[in-house]
Amino acid sequence: MARESTAIVELRHALGQRLAAFRKAAELTQSDVARQTAYHRSTIAHIETGRARADERFWQAADDLTSADGALVAAYRHLEAKTHEHEIRARRAALTQACRQAETAPVPVRRASDAGLVYSASLAATVDAVADLGRHDMERRRFLSGALFTVAASIAPSRDWLLATLDEAGQTARKIGSNQVDAIRRTFGVFQELDVMRGGGHARHQLAGYFTSHLVPLLRSNDPSTGNGRALYESAAEQLYLLGWMAFDNGEHSLAQRYLIQSLRLAQECGRPELGAHVLAGMSDQATLTGSPDQGAQLAKAGRAGLARGHSPACLADLYALEARAEAAMGNAEATARNVSHSEKAFANVNHDEEPAWARFIDVAYLNGEYAHAFRDLQRPREASEFAGRSIADAKRQGRARRGSLAHAAQARAALDAHDLQATASAAITAATLGATVQSSRSLDAVNDLRIRLRKHRKSPAVREFMEVSSVLMPSLAPVGV
Repeated sequence: MARESTAIVELRHALGQRLAAFRKAAELTQSDVARQTAYHRSTIAHIETGRARADERFWQAADDLTSADGALVAAYRHLEAKTHEHEIRARRAALTQACRQAETAPVPVRRASDAGLVYSASLAATVDAVADLGRHDMERRRFLSGALFTVAASIAPSRDWLLATLDEAGQTARKIGSNQVDAIRRTFGVFQELDVMRGGGHARHQLAGYFTSHLVPLLRSNDPSTGNGRALYESAAEQLYLLGWMAFDNGEHSLAQRYLIQSLRLAQECGRPELGAHVLAGMSDQATLTGSPDQGAQLAKAGRAGLARGHSPACLADLYALEARAEAAMGNAEATARNVSHSEKAFANVNHDEEPAWARFIDVAYLNGEYAHAFRDLQRPREASEFAGRSIADAKRQGRARRGSLAHAAQARAALDAHDLQATASAAITAATLGATVQSSRSLDAVNDLRIRLRKHRKSPAVREFMEVSSVLMPSLAPVGV
């Protein structure tokens, strides 16, 4: 959270003073207010001096209790609005500062392997970039074989998207009126289902072929300022995100990054801040997974700042969950728990009928799996096991092998941290069994991580069984010398 300005501090103090005035006029003590609002008396004292915060439920109760006739609630809402405006300005300034050094550095000569890393102001150049990416991916060319993923390449695009989004008037996307766009959306749904159920390596090349042959010509011949054109560009941004996510899940991070950057650009063009925030969630996940959790946290925060212009409780829950993952990777337990709590509260407000199609799988199985991995990284086995269990149950209900594999791997780590080898091996075997049915490098890496951690316990019969079973089910696993 941004440091509060003097004006915000003064508003908070003034609100507390109004509470004190109304309380005294009603002949109530701080203890009276505390009893009626379930707060401690000392907290009421801090609220009245502006040193403590309270949510709207408190102010509503205090307003009723002191007969303030809505004055306290109105003052609280005014404070919240000003605080929100201040935080957006602060985040914009922070992002601009973070990217200033990169912007002023000499521009290197671009190579073929730089394709897709540019967040271009030109829409035509963006369409050309995605056409090249899709064509190379479809034809399985190795033009990125020597390219490495670099998290720095994601920062400037995230800044450009956020500044553009915050500067827009917040236009509402028009309804889709074209059967052709409807068909494109249905195709997205089919490939999204394939990714979730069978892994990112299963059908990406087919999706790249569809995108290149069907969507690129339409992007070149349609204006995103029209109703159907805007819907087309939104659909294209969704498919580019899915291509990036599939590459990410298959361990092809340099390609994934390029798809995500171009998806972010089209999300800006179609004026859907929710979709842009969703793309930044993917970038955050990738940054944390590849060893840059500090940047992962910043990308998640940028997504939340941009989401202020839109509405998707599911996306907000995801961004908080991924910020929790990043904080956990940095060992920040308090920030992790706080973000998990925010994520759970955001998810409680989700109405799936009002969420976009891409948010369909931001659900109990996914979010609890992310929470489990966060607490796993903090070596807090009780919470990790609890959240993993919820994820496992919902993934099993839906038949989602990849999510089930990842959740069982988190459960195995929790059991290992609790020194229960039998439970560790049992969960690890299930993780390997499910992981073997999907094409996902994340599942493979999770099982391989368990094998490495269990090497020193190879005398255990249960551990030996896991090693043998996983070697048979996943032949590409690295040998661990058991």
